[in-house]
Amino acid sequence: MTYRILAINPGSTSTKFAVYDGENQILSKTLNHSVEELSKFNCIMDQFEMRKNEIENILKENNIELKTINAVVGRCGGLPPVKSGAYFINDEMIDRLTNRPTLDHASNLGAMISYSIAKEIGVDSYIYDPVSVDESGDIAKVSGLKGLDRVCLTHTLNTRAMAIKYAKQHNKNYKDLNLIVAHLGGGISLNVHEKGKMVDFVSDEEGPFSPERAGRLPSKMLVDLCYSGKYTYKEMLKNIRGKGGIVSYLNTVDAREVEEKISNGDEYAKLIYDALALQVAKAIGELATVVNGDVDAIIITGGIAYSKYMTESIRKRVKFIAPVEILAGENELEALAFGALRVLEGEEEATVYSESDLAKA
Repeated sequence: MTYRILAINPGSTSTKFAVYDGENQILSKTLNHSVEELSKFNCIMDQFEMRKNEIENILKENNIELKTINAVVGRCGGLPPVKSGAYFINDEMIDRLTNRPTLDHASNLGAMISYSIAKEIGVDSYIYDPVSVDESGDIAKVSGLKGLDRVCLTHTLNTRAMAIKYAKQHNKNYKDLNLIVAHLGGGISLNVHEKGKMVDFVSDEEGPFSPERAGRLPSKMLVDLCYSGKYTYKEMLKNIRGKGGIVSYLNTVDAREVEEKISNGDEYAKLIYDALALQVAKAIGELATVVNGDVDAIIITGGIAYSKYMTESIRKRVKFIAPVEILAGENELEALAFGALRVLEGEEEATVYSESDLAKA
């Protein structure tokens, strides 16, 4: 039997969704939402009906009947720490996302829209690998200042999907491998997978800078800047997430523009870009120590992984650790759909979401 899956990935100003028959994508759409359109809503949750209706209208326009869909899977962010894989969406999860989200982001609508559509047609709905996945042990949480534990927030959906994809392409079992995965996009994060479990991480606020995020900063200098009187609290947050990283040096968030500057002889652009590559390589080396250097492969993914300049700069520094595989792109819809497919085909089991079970974990 071939399963038909609807995957939904809402972003701040867009809603991406796709329909898959098995592993074959038969429809993919991106709905862009203007500032004017979104300004009509008081909060993100109020956008639910608008986004859901637009998805259903486009499915109808493309002659895809809801009753032909076997499962709906959505992206999700604002949950407490959970394990990797699939979770059934239920009333308890919707209550958390509606009333007590840990992250107020449009991605939470992915679960809400998926649940609503699935209930209408009588099928199961899932989330898969939300950003709150945390499988690291207590030793990984220690930061260096009591009461300020490290928080595992990484690009779990794409990195874990690429780890599973790598294993499949090489006829190996994901649960038999030790892999380091670096996601290079608007934000950059890395994690290490030990025998199928994501045991440690470098988040986008404690590792390499990225096109618009500052990454790890000198702590004393940062504290001094916070109390300098030059910036408000919100402005400082924007300095490290939105105005930090490449854009603070080169006034662009587009890596392609940086490479064009380099090709035109801009030595300063080359310095900043090379520094980014070095920082990613250092983070990979850092994570290699978690598994005592026993690394089967290093995977580089995300949008910037399309850059041969960047990936080769990283590869030459880390190839002594393990072979480097490039799996470029941000493949969230595919990752969602393939995750749900593995559940439907019996390769994985979905977990029933329960706040009480999370508290016991």
